Amino acid sequence: MTFSYTHLGPKEVDFVAVAAADELDNGQRLFIEIDDYSILVFNIAGEFFAIGDVCSHDNGPLGDGELDGNEVICPRHGARFDVRNGEVKSLPAVVDIPAYPVRVVDGQIEVGIPV
Repeated sequence: MTFSYTHLGPKEVDFVAVAAADELDNGQRLFIEIDDYSILVFNIAGEFFAIGDVCSHDNGPLGDGELDGNEVICPRHGARFDVRNGEVKSLPAVVDIPAYPVRVVDGQIEVGIPV
């Protein structure tokens, strides 16, 4: 089951400004809470991506996991997820995690939350 919201159009999400784009350096992440969503925003080589802060293996947080290229490694059991789309890349997880559309408007990073 895939939870990716990145394919949703602008009428299906509400974009929420979360930070100034120049405040999140390459390789850094930002922890945010919007409504009931726990989200990680990553800057990878100047591109911004947002995924759910949850490992689908055991619902543990991913936020403290190591970033290896485009993948975040769960700090609890080592499952890997692609931060660009939430796709699971290694066991013990077998289910993708949520991914959210991201845009930069007037220097602000905005994350799209499903309506």
